[in-house]
Amino acid sequence: MFNAMIETLKANPRSIVFTEGHDARILEATARLKADGFLKVILVGNVEEVKANAAKGGFDIEGIEILDPATYEGMDAMVEKMVELRKGKMSAEECRAALAKGNYFGTMLVKMGYADSLLGGATYSTADTVRPALQIVKTKKGSHLVSSCFIMVRGEEKLAMGDCAINLGYEDRKDKEGNVVLSAAQQLAEVAIETANTAKVFGIDPKVAMLSFSTNGSGKGGTVKLSHDATAVAKEMAPDLLIDGEMQFDAAVAPEVGQLKFPGSPVAGYANTFIFPTIEAGNIGYKIAQRLGGYEALGPILQGLAAPINDLSRGCNAEEVYKMAIITAAMV
Repeated sequence: MFNAMIETLKANPRSIVFTEGHDARILEATARLKADGFLKVILVGNVEEVKANAAKGGFDIEGIEILDPATYEGMDAMVEKMVELRKGKMSAEECRAALAKGNYFGTMLVKMGYADSLLGGATYSTADTVRPALQIVKTKKGSHLVSSCFIMVRGEEKLAMGDCAINLGYEDRKDKEGNVVLSAAQQLAEVAIETANTAKVFGIDPKVAMLSFSTNGSGKGGTVKLSHDATAVAKEMAPDLLIDGEMQFDAAVAPEVGQLKFPGSPVAGYANTFIFPTIEAGNIGYKIAQRLGGYEALGPILQGLAAPINDLSRGCNAEEVYKMAIITAAMV
């Protein structure tokens, strides 16, 4: 899987900005990427601090570009561009203060075309990575929300799970008059389609199960109607996608259960892409697979943004940074 992504990056030179250039895990991954030579890295941080931390860890980052917001020559132009993007929501002074931080500064580097992609979150929270992306890069054309996906890997087996990190839940969006402009079902359907698209990047031929505690109408209440309605919407939005629901997890993965509970479904029993109706279910689900099922969890991979921007876990290690950098840049 990674070999294919690396070959893509070799054939299409790309760059990635790390928003926390001083962090030892980032520096270790940077040294490895430098040695590999297939991806250009830009580090954000105080130049002397970054170099000192690299030397302390024995990480070779000689020749890697380091940009310090405090001394960046293009800061005035960056502030002007951010004021324009925020459309009166932030003053020039507020924009300058925000851009002094690595998360906003790095995001603007992507927006202004200086870098192709961004990876943050080694020390920033998920919100601190997503917020600048939403304010500056924004969602891509046709997308109404940002979501996330984890790719779960165990040997040759690969699964996709979404959304496990961003959306707490889904409620109808209404205008000032109370009219529904984007239903909860439409939002969950969009998450399902985006997760299926991400799965394809990793070589997964998506068979999408919209998960619930009910299978094909066996239960009522909770999020059953949401998962059921989102399935119908997703089938209309992406008629060629194999997707079905609502269904319980055992019906999604065990053929003998799936075909008994959901006879004739092309997905029940054979699913490899799982859509959870709430963040509670998704977060618990992927961590059970990770800790008890022995799957490696790659992600969260952010979906719906106009540029590849991804979030690290604050508990990540250098190996995870390295892999997420490859994933992020390959999604350009």
